[in-house]
Order: sequence, then C-alpha cells, then structure tokens
Amino acid sequence: MSKIAIIGSGFSGISAAAYLSAAGHDVHVFEKNSQAGGRARNFKTDNGYLFDMGPSWYWMPGVFEKFFNDFGYKVSDFYELKLLDPSFDVVFGNNDTMHVPENYEALGKLFESIEKGSSEKLNAFLKEAEYKYKTGIENLVYKPGLSLSEFADMDLIKGMFRLQVFSSFSKHVRKFFTNPKLIALMEFPVLFLGAMPQDTPALYSLMNYAGLKLGTWYPMGGFGKVIDGMIEVAKNKGTTFHLNANVEKIIVEGNQAKSILVNGEIFSFDTIIASADYHHVESKLLQEEHRNYDESYWDNKTFAPSCLIYFLGIKKKIKSLNHHTLFFDEDLYNHSLEIYKNPQWPNKPLFYTCCPSKTDSRVAPDEHENLFLLMPIAPGLKDSEQTRETYFKIMMERLEKQCDENIIDHIDYKKSYCVNDFILDYNSYKGNAYGLANTLMQTAILKPKIRNKKVSNLFYAGQLTVPGPGVPPSIISGKVVANELIKIINKNNHEVVI
Repeated sequence: MSKIAIIGSGFSGISAAAYLSAAGHDVHVFEKNSQAGGRARNFKTDNGYLFDMGPSWYWMPGVFEKFFNDFGYKVSDFYELKLLDPSFDVVFGNNDTMHVPENYEALGKLFESIEKGSSEKLNAFLKEAEYKYKTGIENLVYKPGLSLSEFADMDLIKGMFRLQVFSSFSKHVRKFFTNPKLIALMEFPVLFLGAMPQDTPALYSLMNYAGLKLGTWYPMGGFGKVIDGMIEVAKNKGTTFHLNANVEKIIVEGNQAKSILVNGEIFSFDTIIASADYHHVESKLLQEEHRNYDESYWDNKTFAPSCLIYFLGIKKKIKSLNHHTLFFDEDLYNHSLEIYKNPQWPNKPLFYTCCPSKTDSRVAPDEHENLFLLMPIAPGLKDSEQTRETYFKIMMERLEKQCDENIIDHIDYKKSYCVNDFILDYNSYKGNAYGLANTLMQTAILKPKIRNKKVSNLFYAGQLTVPGPGVPPSIISGKVVANELIKIINKNNHEVVI
C-alpha cells in the first residue's frame, strides 16, 4: 500500500482518489477552500437560493455512469437526472428564438424548416460524429498521452481519417450546412473547448453528437449532487479529505517528492498527484529545476476562455425563459476574435443564461427564479467592478428585451464572479475558467504531460492535461492518472496487473 497525496478536489482529484483508494492505497486529498468540488462548488444564500458556481451543462451521461459503475454503483444511487426539453434555446434576435428539441425526429423537422434538405445532412453529420464520439470517448481519451506508441493500434490508425484530427471544425460544419443559424448551432459547443471553430479539429463534432443525440440533462439538486456522490464513493473506498488545507510547497529530495507543506506543516507521502492548476503547481510549489515547463511555455499556449458570471435571485417567475438560453444575437465570429486572437473585453458580447429553477424547485424559494448569466471572455483581462457592472447592464437589457418583462427591479440576490475570483479561488492561470484549449497543437501527446519528467513520483491531472477541458474529460483524467500510477506501483512491487 502506498500513501498518496492529491492536491485539489475538483472532478479529476476526486476521481483519482476514488480509483486509487479502491486499489488499496492510503489516499489524502488536500483542498485549499472550505468546500470540496473545485469549480463545481455551490453556495446557498441566506434568502434561500442554491447556486452552482461552475458547470451547468450535463452532457455525455455515459461518462458519469461509467465512473459510478466502476465502483459498483449507479448514478441513480446518488442523484436523479432529468432530460431537458427543449435541450436549450438559441436567441438570434427579436422574435427569433430557436427551441432545440430533445426529440431527434423533431430536431430534423426544425432543421428542415430552416434549410431545405438539412435534415438528411444532419443525419450524415451525426453519423460521422457518432463514430468520433465512440472512438474518442471509449478509446482515445483514456490514453495517457505519454508516447506516440499509445496510438499504434491498427483499428485506430485505420480510423484516423474518419476522426478528422487534422481538419478544421468550421470547414467541416460548412460542408453540411449553409444557413447561419444552423452553423452557429453546430459551432457553439466548441467555444467552451477553448478555441475558435476554425482552429478546432473536426474531431470535436463528437460534441454535437453528445448534445443533440445523447441529450442535455440536469442533476436534480444541482451539480453539487454529482460532487457529493463522487466524494461519497471516494470516502467509502477509504479516501481522507482535508479542507482549508492550502498546499504551499512540494518538497523534493533528489528526484523524489518526499512531502508537502500544508498550512505550515509537513506531511510525508510516497506519491503526489497535483490536480490543482498545473501552472500554479509548477511555478509556485516546485523549485525551478523540478518543473516540466518554464513560463514561456505557458505564455505560448492557447487557453480556453475565462468568463464573467452573475448569480442572481429573482423574486418572481420569468415567464418566457427556459433552463438554458444562448444569446447569439450578436456576431459569434467577432466575439471569438476578441477572446482568442485579439484579447479584449468584447464590444458586442454573446452570453448564456441558466435558469435551473425552471426544472428544480429546490434551488430557489417558491415563486422565485435562480438565474445566472455567463459571458465568455479572454483570460488575463483586467477585471474591475466597474467593468463587470457595465456588462451586467448589457446582458440584462438584452435578457429583458427577450423576455419582454422587467427583471432587474426584482433582483433580491446578486453576486458577480470573474477573472480575479478564478485566480483567488483556484490559482487559475490568467483566471481561465475552462483549462487548455483543444487546438490541433494541444491535443493528446501535445498536451502538458501527466508525469513530471524530473520528479519520478509526481503526477498531474485536470483540465490543463489529458484529455482536456470539461467535466467528463476531468473525471476521465483522474482515472487515467490513477491507472498509470497503479501500473507503476504494481510493477515496482513486482505484482501482476490484472
């Protein structure tokens, strides 16, 4: 049995802890904040609102189910899932809102009503996307990204062209659709992968399959229920969680990490997994000679967006607003440029609203709404209360116009969250919200490595390494790192890996 420290209690950290504890190891998770969950923390207000602080889109339900199945549980043992219908709305302008139906036949009719012949093209597009999803989510994402030899699989090599790793997502979409609304609908998921559609591999049409074919779900009680379930699994297997435990230093002797400094106290471990922000771990917790990457490496990487979030309590019901609404009533391309190519606060931003109280009465008082606004922005921007308020007014004006009712005068709770908060709470590099972008040059073996090249018993997990940003990839990241570590421990102990 090895004694293992995990720094950070986001999805990847909890996932790794559960797998390692189940394998019989003594696992300790250290979390700097007072609550586990990383970006998926939640908070409750004195006047009865329960807000998820991070993820709100529950896609790829099979990844969550697989995690719990690996330990003899089901998702339903921990929380109830609801399939949303409509899956989400897209606002293109005044009296121009697309309600994206859960039912696939209805979706085909919607496409056909917008662009003649597009329902058949949708079938063809999603057939390709299904292959990518099943190959990617069931195979590629579980590769540790340490060597090209991992991909020396004949079936994988034969299917490489079908995966379209070297094709542009934007060009791929335009081979099937010409209507700007349908193009925007198909391109929006990759915004949160961290790059413009033009720079994202067509492989990621698998996201369209996830969203349009597998459905958009909601865990009743919020994403905090997912975290609670995963923590319960890890604890049941023996994991110990330490909250308000700020890791200040990784102490290395020779090529071995021997201990960590936590709130001024030293704790010894056999192995350390850093699921906290990769850049922070390297630049603040390690001496320069022990780092995988220098500062110029990170400066040259493409990061996924940060965001401006407003958590709002509304003391009335909002009649014409569904659970998820994307405001695409401004130009997607221009906003993308202002995130990725010419970083600046956007001139005419797109944004997103989530109103979980439409689905879940537990997250707001009776006859109230739980609402949050999210506007993606470039990481590293100067963040001030004045700037936040400027964009709050822009978003609220467009929301009220869309809903055709006054909302701002009915706010009885308001809290903002932006770049400075991501840095303060998560030590997030430049305040990024989603991790490292999934561009071609930052995919698979080209991502930061899960193993330290100079410290043999130090590993990394999370959204800045494989497989990438998002909740399902982070859960998978924890499993990938745990599996690699288990193999090494078993090999060192001359045990047979089953």
